[in-house]
Amino acid sequence: MSKGRVSIVFRALNEEKWFGDALAACKRQQADGYDVEIVLVDSGSTDRTLEIAEAHGCRVVHIKKADFTFGRSLNYGCEAATGDYLIFISAHCIPAHEQWLANLVTPLAEGAADYVYGRQIGHEVTRFSEHQIFAQYFPEHDRLPQDDFFINNANAAIRKDLWAKHQFDEAVTGLEDMVLGKAVMKDGGRIGYVADAPVYHIHEESFSQTRRRYYREALTLREIMPEVHFQFSDFVRYFSAGVFHDFAEALSARRFWSAAPEIVMFRLMQYWGAYRGHNEHRVLSRAQKESYYYPRPQQRGAKSSHSSASAKNAPAE
Repeated sequence: MSKGRVSIVFRALNEEKWFGDALAACKRQQADGYDVEIVLVDSGSTDRTLEIAEAHGCRVVHIKKADFTFGRSLNYGCEAATGDYLIFISAHCIPAHEQWLANLVTPLAEGAADYVYGRQIGHEVTRFSEHQIFAQYFPEHDRLPQDDFFINNANAAIRKDLWAKHQFDEAVTGLEDMVLGKAVMKDGGRIGYVADAPVYHIHEESFSQTRRRYYREALTLREIMPEVHFQFSDFVRYFSAGVFHDFAEALSARRFWSAAPEIVMFRLMQYWGAYRGHNEHRVLSRAQKESYYYPRPQQRGAKSSHSSASAKNAPAE
């Protein structure tokens, strides 16, 4: 007898490199009695993303590039989904084991939480500093429920009726998950973290893309947490602390000389992007928004082998 229906919702733009692996891992899930469907919201892919989706039996929803925001694309997918539970996973995230789906849904089904997120771990291509960020924000123990509204839609789940009540903010340039999380908690709902629902989260960004990611997220963070101020002195302090922490970890891992230059550049882009996003006072034009949402095609290569108050440092989807 079925326990209900689960909808796995992906968003994608030219994600052929890892999307097939992500879908294959989803298909291997031991669904623990749930019926499962997979929905792809595609925003104009020109590579093999749609072909891969079709080969794996995905239902495809299209959103025009001019209409895209992170929140709106998820709302499209949620509206199309038929599941009682909605699973959000990035197209460059790969479930790490076959109980990922069941473990992520269980707290929702048992009433332990209303909106949950799972662990994220680095891949062999992940930058050294991002491994450290994953370890900080996605520890090895559960938090069910947790005290703050940090959540990350790269690997998350929510009841569909709760999404229908609040929906994602379609205007924000990032952190639509935390905006919804704040609304859920304000309404008396509970957010939880499930450590044994891990995914490999694969970012292969240039340093300029890393800076852009933290910039656009800071634009939203200053709206949902106006009490958090990020001054130039904070930039200097956080950058220095991040570099020294990562240097110590690299020394311990005997990777200092190979990782040191990358550590400096990653932390510089992370905190400079956060500083600029918190302190620039301007309205983004459509062209500028698209430059944040859409990476340049030439920056994609071929396949190779947060307490909430500090969410400016957290990984993106």
